[in-house]
Amino acid sequence: METFYEVMRRKGISRRSFLKYCSLTATSLGLAPSFVPQIAHAMENKPRTPVLWLHGLECTCCTESFIRSAHPLAKDVVLSMISLDYDDTLMAAAGHQAEAILEEIMTKYKGQYILAVEGNPPLNEDGMFCIQSGKPFIEKLKHVAKDAKAIIAWGSCASWGCVQAAKPNPTQATPIHKVITDKPIIKVPGCPPIPEVMTGVITYMLTFDRVPELDRQGRPKMFYSQRIHDKCYRRPHFDAGQFVEAWDDESARRGYCLYKVGCKGPTTYNACSTVQWNEGTSFPIKAGHGCIGCSEDGFWDKGSFYDRLTDIHAFGIEANADQIGATAAGVVGAAVAAHAAISVAKRARDNARKSDASAPANH
Repeated sequence: METFYEVMRRKGISRRSFLKYCSLTATSLGLAPSFVPQIAHAMENKPRTPVLWLHGLECTCCTESFIRSAHPLAKDVVLSMISLDYDDTLMAAAGHQAEAILEEIMTKYKGQYILAVEGNPPLNEDGMFCIQSGKPFIEKLKHVAKDAKAIIAWGSCASWGCVQAAKPNPTQATPIHKVITDKPIIKVPGCPPIPEVMTGVITYMLTFDRVPELDRQGRPKMFYSQRIHDKCYRRPHFDAGQFVEAWDDESARRGYCLYKVGCKGPTTYNACSTVQWNEGTSFPIKAGHGCIGCSEDGFWDKGSFYDRLTDIHAFGIEANADQIGATAAGVVGAAVAAHAAISVAKRARDNARKSDASAPANH
C-alpha cells in the first residue's frame, strides 16, 4: 500500500508543499515545530492505514462535519493519509459488493485497521431497531470491532448515547464503550464534533502510530482539556459581572456574557472557542447563542438549554455569577461614593489652605 507522501507526489505535489502541509498539521494538533520532521518522516514511510467507518443510530452530522474540514483538508485525509475502504455513506459500492469489501479488509489487515463508529447500537428487542446487512447493527459492530487496532467513537451518539439515549430511551440506545470493552476507544464527542478535531485525531494516530493522550473520560486531551468558558472571548464580561439578562437586550448587543440565558460553556470541555467552526469563522457563542453543552455526557437530559447553571465561580472569587452580577453595581456605587468623599475632603482642605493664606497676619 502506498505511503501518504507517495500519493501526494503522484498527484504532482512538490516537496516544499508537502513540508508546508506537515507544518500546518503540527500546528493544528498543537504540537511544537520540532515535531514537523517526525510527522514528515512518518508520512514518507508509513503505508496508508485502512479505516472502516460504520453507522448506527445517528443523523450523519459527523460525516457532514468531517468532509468540511479545512485544516487538514478532509480530502487529503480521506484520499491520501487513510484508505477509507468502507463507509456506507460515502462509498460508491452497495449491497453484497460493499459487504464483500468489508470482509476482505478485515481479513487482509487483521489487527491493523482503525474502526470509526458514528452513532450507536440499540439493544432493545435484540437490536431490531437498527438493521444493517440483514442483521442487527450490534452484531455488525462487534464483528468488525474484534480485529480492529483501535476504535474512534465519532460524536456524542457513539461517545455518550446523545438524543437516542435520552430519557426514556425506548430503544435502549447504548454508547460504544459499554458494548465494546476490550479495545482502546477514543471518544470525539460533539453534535457534531468540530471537523478539524476529527481530522486532527486521525492525523495524530496515523503519524505517531498510537492513541493520543486521553482524559479520564476517554477524550483526546489536545482538544478536550479546557472548558469552552476558559478561552471564550466573552469571559472578561463574566468576570466583570456583565451578563445578557434577556435575548436582544442592550447587554446582548454589547456582546456581554451569555451565562444567565443558559450558556453551558463553564461546564463543557471542547475546542469550540479556539478552533471554532467554518474554517475558524465563528462558533455558537460568537453568533449570539449560548453553548448547549453538546459534547458532554447526557446533555439532552440536563433540562432546558436556556436554564441557568448554578454555583459557577469566577476565577479567584468565592461567589457565583449571580452574586457577582448583583453586587457589581454596588461595588461600582461604593467606589463612586468613596471617590466623591475623598474629593469633598480634598476640596475642603484646599479651601482651608487658601483661607489661611489670605488671612491678615497677627502681630
